[in-house]
Amino acid sequence: MRRLTSILLAGSATLALGACASLPDWMPGAAGQRPGVAVQAVAPGAPGEQPTWVNAAKTGVGSSYEAYIDGRYGPGAATGPVSRVWFSIADGVLTETMYGLIHEAQIKQLRFAVATPTGLAVEGTDTTSRTEYLHTDTQGRPLSPAYRVTTTDRQGRFEIEKRIFTDPDGQSLFLRVTIRATGRAVTPHLLLEPHIANTGVNDRGTATADALHAWEGGTHLVLRPSAPFEATTAGFMGTSDAMTDLADGSLDTLYASTGEEGGNIMLAGALPVIEAGQTLTRDFVIGFGNSEAAAEATAAATMAAGFDTVLARFNGEGSAVGWEDYIASLDQLPRLAAQSTDGGNLAYASALMLKVQEDRTYAGALIASLSNPWGDTVDATSPSTGYKAVWPRDFYQVAMAMLALGDTETPLAAFRYLPQVQVDTDTPGNTGATGWFLQKTWVDGTIEWVGVQLDQTAMPIMLGWRLWKAGLVSDAEMARMYADMIKPAADFLVEGGTIGLLWNDRTITPPWTQQERWEEQEGYSPSTTAAVIAGLVTAAEIAQASGDAASAERYLATADDYASRVEARMFTTEGSLGDGDYFLRLSRNEDPNDRGTLGENNGQPGLPEDRIIDGGFLELVRYGVRPADAPSILATLPEYDDQGREDRLRVRYDLNGFPAFRRYGNDGYGENAETGGNYGVGGNTPGQRGRVWPFFTGERGHYELARALRAGSTDLTTIRNTYVAGMESFANEGLLLPEQVWDGVGNRTVHGYQPGQGTNSATPLAWTHAEYIKLLRSLADRQVWDRYAPVAERYRR
Repeated sequence: MRRLTSILLAGSATLALGACASLPDWMPGAAGQRPGVAVQAVAPGAPGEQPTWVNAAKTGVGSSYEAYIDGRYGPGAATGPVSRVWFSIADGVLTETMYGLIHEAQIKQLRFAVATPTGLAVEGTDTTSRTEYLHTDTQGRPLSPAYRVTTTDRQGRFEIEKRIFTDPDGQSLFLRVTIRATGRAVTPHLLLEPHIANTGVNDRGTATADALHAWEGGTHLVLRPSAPFEATTAGFMGTSDAMTDLADGSLDTLYASTGEEGGNIMLAGALPVIEAGQTLTRDFVIGFGNSEAAAEATAAATMAAGFDTVLARFNGEGSAVGWEDYIASLDQLPRLAAQSTDGGNLAYASALMLKVQEDRTYAGALIASLSNPWGDTVDATSPSTGYKAVWPRDFYQVAMAMLALGDTETPLAAFRYLPQVQVDTDTPGNTGATGWFLQKTWVDGTIEWVGVQLDQTAMPIMLGWRLWKAGLVSDAEMARMYADMIKPAADFLVEGGTIGLLWNDRTITPPWTQQERWEEQEGYSPSTTAAVIAGLVTAAEIAQASGDAASAERYLATADDYASRVEARMFTTEGSLGDGDYFLRLSRNEDPNDRGTLGENNGQPGLPEDRIIDGGFLELVRYGVRPADAPSILATLPEYDDQGREDRLRVRYDLNGFPAFRRYGNDGYGENAETGGNYGVGGNTPGQRGRVWPFFTGERGHYELARALRAGSTDLTTIRNTYVAGMESFANEGLLLPEQVWDGVGNRTVHGYQPGQGTNSATPLAWTHAEYIKLLRSLADRQVWDRYAPVAERYRR
């Protein structure tokens, strides 16, 4: 006999399904209660199929707002205990969910499979979706990253609404799920795919009516429903999992545990039958901890607090300190929102996205994106950070954007964090030069990549100078940071040195860089050189104030030398594009006219350097190394804007009616134009194609602002309506900005992208949100936010 189960109906009515409730033949019954259905102890099929991650085109990401105490995260802050849980949303389902450090994924996805009289439907595959913010101001602008996600069956049989947020006082995630049968009766099944400890292998799990439990080593999660499941099962993906069992529409092979063997697992729970026209609402809490008991306890505490209380704490309503308080602290946000063309929606969302993507153990550790690029085809057998890691370049963009918003705490914490990712004599394994900043690290400083990118060594200096000039870093602190971090970095920008870390034993002679900002080529780069010059000029001011006049003089002399040879090293007068006069993306040596061959990368053949152009030359204007009307800058614009070039070498594509740009011609970092497959599937092949990156629309907007101001223009309406509106057009329904958008070239992928739509590369990209915020600030100030006055004054012509 089936137990009584209450189902919350629309309009707060309640339906009781009891022993008299009739079940269609295709409906599964409760394990252990339905005749003929036995629960077996251990699921077969370990370790299951090879695991992957999921779609990186997120429409929502979230975490709790946590206040600092003395510039750090810890007990005693106004927000209470520190929650270290992050979540993401894609295709209408909960995707990668992190607990611990920001890169430590514990869940691949949670979705629902719904048995219907006409077959099984699975969220994401068989549904459309809509993502909305739960908490907004009177103008509809988001005030917290809590979401309402609605999936609708393509055949009109059901609709599922999920409300998702974290508990700011616990290590837990809250979901309120409402399912409506819009056709005939349906039976939903919750499907949870753990990826404990940031992999999809070695997981173990158990399933009972009251809880689903997964663990690996000392990391555990427990999912608790607000009412017991009708049936539960644990199994290995592709062999004994619930999705495999449900292929015939019936959950009739049940397992209590995955046993002693670990693997790629799924835990599942069946919900009651929902009759036609009726609605079921259930709450689910996922708790995390270092033991089953700890995970269970935090889940129980969150469930006991209840939906309304936890959501109010998350939002910061009433006396609670939460996201409302953070948004209210951003005193520049209203000014910036006034420069938008969408009423400030994207500005408010961007403020949330930038703060969400900070680790909650290492204050100021700002990552590139809460996603794993092209994750649905990325192997999850070994741990992978994806973009959930620190690159000092992306880091700089985000810290500067947060400063532009009026956040005075996070950029300062970021600046104080930076010594953790600078190479010194104590860096594990280092036997070579010091002072440079690591290419990519985990938030705890663990080394991942060790290429030398000189802009990443310059930008920490530039950030420090801005904070110092803003009065956020005292003279005394700056003197300490100069000795410990800035002087070693500036010295490296002058002297370079031989690297001795992991595989890297190259000798760096600045401004020649081992890698430019796309991490692919060595040589002389306009964008890298611009940052190096700005870094040295600002370092000179700091050195002078710190009592090191000799170093100040040396830094300025070196910056002058680099600046005097920008065109000689990187501007060709004998190029094969346009009239032959333009900045190269990169020159392999000091002769920009020798048509040297660039290296192969991302499946693309190495081509003569004069055939490849990018927008890096605009950084010379942004930082003040060249005025906007410098002849070399003006000469390059026609080649950069040429839309008549073959697709391989073409950079500009006007999408959604706005200027948009690829990284550079011959870029292969993107989907395959021949097959439509994800980047890297089958290895790097010539068919791969890097698509359009929205933040270049912002970079061009910054240039056009500099040019307008240089010309004395007072009307900035065209810039706002072109470049601000252009960036806004690339945001998805969750107001998240991607790394790349589809340019319409080649075979469309399985996702069926439209031109201008974000791809599966990485969303949200923090750099894109940062560029948008900085463009709004630049328009509000009528001055480029990243312009360094001592640089511009020194090199204006």
